[in-house]
Amino acid sequence: MRWIVDGMNVIGSRPDGWWRDRRGAMGRLVVALEEWARTESAEVTVVFEKPLSPPLTSDTVTVTNAPASAPNSADDEIVRLVHAADDPGEIRVATSDRTLIERVRAAGASTYPADRLRNDIDPGS
Repeated sequence: MRWIVDGMNVIGSRPDGWWRDRRGAMGRLVVALEEWARTESAEVTVVFEKPLSPPLTSDTVTVTNAPASAPNSADDEIVRLVHAADDPGEIRVATSDRTLIERVRAAGASTYPADRLRNDIDPGS
């Protein structure tokens, strides 16, 4: 199973003060996804809205950003990734964004609630 994670949607699913340190929250998500991907033997891509400087990197998880900083640009990038896949049916998108859910399902991918993934990868917080 290939996972595409709507990064800020998963981060925002828990009101833990992430907005005070957005970059830190993004880095913590990547680390949690790395551990989870190794345990689950999952291929994971996390998509954020705009590039950071310096960029977040990982040897386990693909960290990508929307090419533009427009509204819904991360959603557009996720949909683009689903459409570009050889088999969209093998992709599960983690998000709770209703419009994005409709778009990726129409493209053939399945979805998984953002808060459920957050609890799966970070149950203690």
